Amino acid sequence: MGDGGGRTIPSINPSDVSDVVALVPEGTPDDARAAVDAAAEALPAWRALSGPARAEYLHVWAAAIAQRADDLARAMTREVGKPITESRGEVGRAVVILRYYAGEAVREAGQVIPSQVPGALQFTLREPLGVVALITPWNFPLAIPLWKAAPALAFGNTVVLKPSEMSSHVAALLAETAAAALPRGVFNVVYGTGQAVGTPLLRQAAVRGISFTGSSAVGALVAAIAAERNVRYQTEMGGKNVVIVDRDADLDAAAALTAAGAMRYAGQKCTATSRVVVVREVERDFLARLQAQVERLPLGPVDDPAAAVGPLISAHSRDAITHAVRDGNAEHLFGGQLPNDSRFTHGYFFAPLVIRFPDADTPLAQRELFGPVLGTLVADDVDHAIALANRTPYGLSASLFTRDIRGALRYIHRIEAGLVRVNGDTTGVDPHAPFGGMKGSSSGSREQGPAAREFYTETKTVQINP
Repeated sequence: MGDGGGRTIPSINPSDVSDVVALVPEGTPDDARAAVDAAAEALPAWRALSGPARAEYLHVWAAAIAQRADDLARAMTREVGKPITESRGEVGRAVVILRYYAGEAVREAGQVIPSQVPGALQFTLREPLGVVALITPWNFPLAIPLWKAAPALAFGNTVVLKPSEMSSHVAALLAETAAAALPRGVFNVVYGTGQAVGTPLLRQAAVRGISFTGSSAVGALVAAIAAERNVRYQTEMGGKNVVIVDRDADLDAAAALTAAGAMRYAGQKCTATSRVVVVREVERDFLARLQAQVERLPLGPVDDPAAAVGPLISAHSRDAITHAVRDGNAEHLFGGQLPNDSRFTHGYFFAPLVIRFPDADTPLAQRELFGPVLGTLVADDVDHAIALANRTPYGLSASLFTRDIRGALRYIHRIEAGLVRVNGDTTGVDPHAPFGGMKGSSSGSREQGPAAREFYTETKTVQINP
């Protein structure tokens, strides 16, 4: 909904700027109010449904998405520059998310608690918050909206989604599948900028929960509005994710997974690897293997089915990364040169680049770049590496490559990250596992898995006396 008085925002194919994917309506505060009113009107009937009934609706929605899988994947690739193989995988994940939460809708929703009153029955119930507002980024235009919306709906809430204006075409297709599967008003979408639509949405009196994924600056604004209104909120924000390579690591596996985690999708994942800390005695061997793996990743426009590294999302992103690297006082180790090919002249391409940070505290080692740039540091041992890894304001994802079980156990407990891996890359998480970070990466709550019920419901304690 929303026409913004006829004003539109172009959504551009980042691989070919002459390709206008969609003209996104610039919504207004009135559109935000109308969407919340629709959600509030639909709420009583939706929350009154049994869990099995809501589960059936989610299964129907999953089937509607599966039926349009190819259209959704191609639209995603064209609008946000995600390689087509990853786009197809994201559509598949969207179906899995909906089916998982259909299952969660029929699980136990409380517990029996012993009472001090003889013969009394005391128990808890989980009840929905009400209308929830979801604000999502462009980089996972199906998965992130659905890992928020699916549990919200499964547990009896109704939803208003405000997607990034850079992924609004995919959001519109998602809304079409929802309209074919769900009752009217249960899932609503408003389009436009955060200033024009997002902030007014968050201030609507009927909105009782807010889930946000995006930048730290906007996350702080969301938190302030939620605190002022005393409504529940969660914010998932930035990361400066790290790989640690121990002296006894499988260097081939470490190099391959580090390159993939840092460079695929041009590093535009909140869990993408942006730092690697290598124990000194294997640094040279690891970097040689890493260079081979980075150079092996195919760079190409979105219409190249072999491409693993595509364009950045915008000229602003490309220019910001270019300036940060140029002014960052870092040593360029390898990469950073685009092929001399006309295919790269019409999009926002940035070639994968590996640099050496001058130290762990340099601004370039602290700031999230959100692009295919990987910075390296050297450590004396794993304990030193963990200390260097923790010296950022973020704490989202980390991985240690090692064969030393004792070192791995120390790392698991000492690393300041919400997603902790051993011998894996930093990206991704299973839909049924809790997702979230520490420190400046998150407001502290977790998304996905059983944790989602904690966020999207309130606990009511009931006592029935004889």
